[in-house]
Amino acid sequence: MSERLDTLKAARARMVEDRDAHAKVLAAPFNRDNAERARMKFMELQNVIDAIDRAIASEQAVS
Repeated sequence: MSERLDTLKAARARMVEDRDAHAKVLAAPFNRDNAERARMKFMELQNVIDAIDRAIASEQAVS
């Protein structure tokens, strides 16, 4: 596997960990301020994960 692909996979794993932390806040008893911030960060991180997935697919298609 290429170093670039390894880096992308490591970045994805890190973003999933961060996203999971925000999901836990969303699953906790409701607190408007915390929930709003967590929801925005969750969506932002999910967009990053989706972009990384596309980059991984692109790298695999080239390999």
